[in-house]
Amino acid sequence: MKQFIVGLITLSLGISSCQTFKKMEKTDFNKNVVVAHRGAWKTHNIPENSIASLKEAIRIGCTGSEFDVHLTADDSLVICHNDDYQGMMIEKSTFAQLAAKPLSNGERIPTLREYLETGKSQNKTRLVLEIKKSIIDSNRTLILTRKCMDEVRRLNAQDLVVYISFDYAACLKVRELDKHANIQYLNGDIAPAKIKSDNLNGIDYHLSIFQKHPEWIVEAKKLKVDLNVWTVNKKEDLQSFLDLKFDFITTNEPELLFSLIASK
Repeated sequence: MKQFIVGLITLSLGISSCQTFKKMEKTDFNKNVVVAHRGAWKTHNIPENSIASLKEAIRIGCTGSEFDVHLTADDSLVICHNDDYQGMMIEKSTFAQLAAKPLSNGERIPTLREYLETGKSQNKTRLVLEIKKSIIDSNRTLILTRKCMDEVRRLNAQDLVVYISFDYAACLKVRELDKHANIQYLNGDIAPAKIKSDNLNGIDYHLSIFQKHPEWIVEAKKLKVDLNVWTVNKKEDLQSFLDLKFDFITTNEPELLFSLIASK
C-alpha cells in the first residue's frame, strides 16, 4: 500500500512537472525587443498584415508581430490596418466582398482565426492584436473586443496574445473579461500610474509621446508598467529606445533593429 501511495505521488508530481514544462514552453518567447509592425513585410515586399508577413516575423525571430482586427458587416473578424480595403469600407462590407479581392501576393484577406492558427504553429513570437476602433459607434468596438477574445479562447491562444487598442474602454473590457490577459494602451494620453491602477500591463505609445513625456518612461519603469513604442523606423531613433531599455520596440524595420542589437 505504501509503495502504491508513493507511486501515486510520484505520478502526480510527474504530471505536475510535465504541465509546468508545457506552460513554460508555451510562453518561451524570443528574448528581444523587436515587434514587427503589421508583420515583417518591408524587406521582401510582402503585403502588410498578411499571413506571409506574420510567417516572416516568426522566421526572423521577432518577439512579437503586430496586426489589426476589424469587424465586417456580417460580423467576420478580418486583418487589415485601414478602415477601408481596396476601396471598400470594411465595417460596411461582407467578408465575401472583401475576400473577392486578393492581396498583392495572391492571399485572401486573412481572418483572425487564420492568423491565430498560424501563430499557434510556434511558441516564440507573440501575437500583438490591435482591436480597431469602430467608425460606426463605440458599442461596436466593444462587440469586436468580445468577439476577438472569444476567438482567442476558442483556439486556446491566450498565452500568445497581447491585446492593444487606442480605445481605453476596449482595454478595460479585455481586463473585465480576462484577469490574466496582457493589455497595452495605444493612444498616448494616459500616464503610467493610471494604467497601473486600472490593472493594465503596459503603454504602447508613439515615439513623439515619449519624447514629450520622458518622465513617463521613468514612472513606468518604477511601477513595472511595460514600455512599448511605435512606429520607430530611423536608425537613430531605434538606437535611442534601445539605450532607454524599452521592453518592446514596434517597427517597420525589424531587420535593422536586429542589426543594431547584434552590434552592441
